Amino acid sequence: MYTKSFEIRWSDLDANRHLANSSYQNFMSHTRMAFLVENGFSQQELVKHNLGPIVFYEHIYYFKELKPEDHVRVSLEVKGLSKDGMFFQFEHNLYNPSGENCARCEMMGSWLDLDTRQLTALPEHLIKPLEHLTKTEDYKILTKEDTRKFGARPKHLKKD
Repeated sequence: MYTKSFEIRWSDLDANRHLANSSYQNFMSHTRMAFLVENGFSQQELVKHNLGPIVFYEHIYYFKELKPEDHVRVSLEVKGLSKDGMFFQFEHNLYNPSGENCARCEMMGSWLDLDTRQLTALPEHLIKPLEHLTKTEDYKILTKEDTRKFGARPKHLKKD
């Protein structure tokens, strides 16, 4: 399982003097990007293929506080991947120094062609590292329908 460790800084805290929800997201995002960079998704490679990662959603479940004196270990597992690599779903778990699971996050994303601004498949050589990442017990092959499973749709403001 891929993991990354972080020291909690004062700037990571909220008004309740525990880890702010935005810090959870930053630690998880940093863990994802570190894995990707270490596995061939360098900035040069993303520029070469004109790719950018996007997030459809992040669902975070908080179980136990993380405080300033704690260090946090963030795991990354693949929960789902489409056959062409266009869609991916990751699961993160955050652990305190005692190994207690303090939070879990499920996130889903895709790859954007930065010229056309359309979702795009990954080149074959970039799918391989994702296929070899530790899989969750409920791993599945994703389809476009999985990206809409929560039924969320935009609600636009009416023009005056």
